[in-house]
Amino acid sequence: MSEDDDRSPPPDLSCASISESSTTRLTRNCHSVSGSGQGSTSDLQSPYPDQVLENVLENVLHFLTCRRDRSSASQVCKSWCRVEALTRSELFIGNCYAVSPRRVTSRFTHVRSVMLKGRPRFADFNLMPLNWGAHFAPWVNAMVKPYPWLEKLHLKRMSITDDDLELLAESFIRFKELVLVCCEGFGTSGLAVLVSKCRNLKVLDLIESEVADDDSDWISCFPEGESCLESLIFDCVEFPVNFEALERLVARSPSLKKLRVDRHVSIGQLYRLMIRAPQLTHLGTGSFSLSDGVTPAEQEPDYLSAFAACKSLVCLSGFRDIIPDFLPAILPVCANLTSLNFSYANITAEQLKPIISQCHKLQTFWVLDSICDEGLQAVAMACKELRELRVFPINAQEDIEGPVSEVGLQAISEGCRKLRYILYFCQRMTNAAVKAMSKNCPDLVVFRLCIMGRHRPDHVTGEPMDEGFGAIVMNCKKLTRLAVSGLLTDTAFSYIGKYGKLVRTLSVAFAGDSDMGLKFVMEGCPRLQKLEIRDSPFGDAALRSGLHHYYNMRFLWMSSCRLSRQGCQEIARALPRLVVEVIGTEQDKEMGDYVETLYMYRSLDGPRDDAPNIVTLL
Repeated sequence: MSEDDDRSPPPDLSCASISESSTTRLTRNCHSVSGSGQGSTSDLQSPYPDQVLENVLENVLHFLTCRRDRSSASQVCKSWCRVEALTRSELFIGNCYAVSPRRVTSRFTHVRSVMLKGRPRFADFNLMPLNWGAHFAPWVNAMVKPYPWLEKLHLKRMSITDDDLELLAESFIRFKELVLVCCEGFGTSGLAVLVSKCRNLKVLDLIESEVADDDSDWISCFPEGESCLESLIFDCVEFPVNFEALERLVARSPSLKKLRVDRHVSIGQLYRLMIRAPQLTHLGTGSFSLSDGVTPAEQEPDYLSAFAACKSLVCLSGFRDIIPDFLPAILPVCANLTSLNFSYANITAEQLKPIISQCHKLQTFWVLDSICDEGLQAVAMACKELRELRVFPINAQEDIEGPVSEVGLQAISEGCRKLRYILYFCQRMTNAAVKAMSKNCPDLVVFRLCIMGRHRPDHVTGEPMDEGFGAIVMNCKKLTRLAVSGLLTDTAFSYIGKYGKLVRTLSVAFAGDSDMGLKFVMEGCPRLQKLEIRDSPFGDAALRSGLHHYYNMRFLWMSSCRLSRQGCQEIARALPRLVVEVIGTEQDKEMGDYVETLYMYRSLDGPRDDAPNIVTLL
């Protein structure tokens, strides 16, 4: 259940064997220590040595916080597995269908924090039906009795209803933290109940989630008096909130460090919030423009001084309907910023330069490609500490001349040599620029190059992009996540299989020649956990090439490839502990044996019982 665990659980027989030998050895050591210096060990030996050892182990495991380390500890033997479960307070489940709620709550009995993921990532691109599943209801119902002291809940791509939120609020009296990322199914009525009943709530983060407007004034439902709120994020909400209530809430929340408001909050209203919360470290600015019907001449607030007063500010985002003339207001905080998100700000290179030139501590930067290559060159000159860069397209059409290219990528690689993560959308690229990135930034952990437009080659030489991506996997020894695109042959996949030994997540779009491409990956990437493929020429033979590895993966997603129902059925028969879902439409039935979308994942409890008609479980 850990995303860092890439091994199958040991068989019970071997686990029992390890348990017996380990317990005997450790018990012997414990007895010898307890009897030292006392003249005789036999009289002082504990009648319950196993219990003594478990008590010692329990104290040790409390200091083990890494999920991967805990997973490894739980596989030593049955005794360690039992003690590890008793001492685990934080639970991560990377797929809500990989294990049943009942199995989880029966094994882990002292959990206070749960992170649960539902739909796969391609759901973000409308490649999954809306009613596919990932309902939170079975989980919250199962947790009510075993986890009365639950404090934190983090859900991603789950369907959560107002009833779920109400049950959550009524059942966990110490509940403090709710984070909903890319979730849907709930509205302001559920939020109103949650914030009114969870009097210890410190974190309420709604991130890229769909919130329904039920005409409930949820912001006004926070309890009166001093609030213990530390983080409030609702920049995804698409309708206005009660600003006067929000202003009062911010004023009575002295511990508030993170605030991200929606696009309906104007820059004038933002000013009022900032002067009441100068202690903020993270700020989402909302629209960063004037209210409707207000002219600049009527605006009196000194925005510059408001930002200057926020001396702890290190993270800025928002700018959803930005008026560029207001951008210089953030200059007083630029020198301290470590994170800046302009992914909603349609600004030019000239508008960016005065800002980015002051951001010498910046480590994370998200931006639209409207800044062009010239803007990226400015980033490369100023931001020598940059670790993460994401460049998003302002226009995702395939048949246009994009504003960023290999010029911007090469500039970044030469100027930001500490880079660890890059997501780069562009219309054209060259192998030379990608090779330069691999040599200049060898510590890259994530490389996601999205060349929009299908099967686009190196736009200078006309050759496939094989050598560029090959250089990335050869030279970036720490690489764990890779997204490939452009014109790629099986040669690129042979490089990935040969050199991508640490790659855990691979995303493929419009790439490859034949089944051999996927075979290279399946046979050469032992750490592969998540594989996402769309619109590529991989068929049943390619699918069969991963039979030896599917039990070690979290999931495989393939859409618009060359799979047949018979081929998918063969996988289901060969691997009974693997859940094989075929997702289609009414139109797909007319295409006979063809499979439009395949989603496979490992599960300890077999196929789910809430699949809609559009999903066939093989």
